[in-house]
Amino acid sequence: MNDSMTSAFADPAKYDLYECKQLRTGNARTWRPLGELQGLMAKAETGVAGPVVAELAYRNEYIAVRGQSKLAEEAWRKNKCQDAKPE
Repeated sequence: MNDSMTSAFADPAKYDLYECKQLRTGNARTWRPLGELQGLMAKAETGVAGPVVAELAYRNEYIAVRGQSKLAEEAWRKNKCQDAKPE
């Protein structure tokens, strides 16, 4: 999955006016769903029709969340935020 595809599913202006504090909490909200979606996709892929189910059920949301995460990281760098980023 390339970066242009993930960016197409995310709002490019979402983080433009965010300050570092807002980006930190926004980033935490993005990373958690990304990990959850990866886990759900991995679990779905273990079934008989798993890869198809994973693609149909979770791929679009995963792409959107990954795009949002990328935009949040870009805003973090653009704002030169110094605080520790969430794990």
